[in-house]
Parts: sequence; C-alpha cells; structure tokens
Amino acid sequence: QVQLVESGGGLVQPGGSLRLSCVGSGSIFSINAMGWHRQAPGKQREVVASLGSGGSLTFADSVKGRFTISRDNAKKTMYLQMNSLQPEDTGIYYCGLVAGGKWYWGQGIQVTVSS
Repeated sequence: QVQLVESGGGLVQPGGSLRLSCVGSGSIFSINAMGWHRQAPGKQREVVASLGSGGSLTFADSVKGRFTISRDNAKKTMYLQMNSLQPEDTGIYYCGLVAGGKWYWGQGIQVTVSS
C-alpha cells in the first residue's frame, strides 16, 4: 500500500519560515500530480500548491511569491517551503498525490502561525 507521512509542522511567529516534508513509500506508479492542501479553522479545504505532470506548478493566490514546492525522487520526498508566514496560513496541511487514477493522502500536520 502507498503511504504518505508529513513532518516539519509546528508553531512559528509571523514572518517566519517553515519547511514541510512528505515521504512516500510503497508501490507508486505513473504519478499524475502531487501537491499540498490545507484546511484553516472554519474554512474549506483548499489547494495550496501542486506539481502536475510535465512539471507545471500551480499556487493559490494567497501564497504566490511566498511558498514553493519541490521534490527529491531519490528520497521519495516532496517539500513545501513556506516563507513570510502569516496567521491566515494556520491550518492542517495535507500532502497528496494522484497515481494510476487513485488519490493518496497523508494524515495531515498542524501549522500554527502566531506570536
């Protein structure tokens, strides 16, 4: 079975930075897309950043210029680098991917931006 595990969350002050990691394991074939979602308190789950087939990148308007997404195939790891964090970035962040027509998700990790 495919497993995705997030790490790197926690509490940071406004203006700070944080890097989230997502390590995959198991049999993963023909990845169509991968990325990060988040759900803020009282709000709907939203796409934060995604990496599509062919290398296309998509970012939510609210994080453009502050967040970036990358991956290390050798380590089977995907990263979300978050800079200039603001309180509205607080929420649970989920890594996920689409492979072979199926969705795979991690359990989520808390990010809190507060002074």
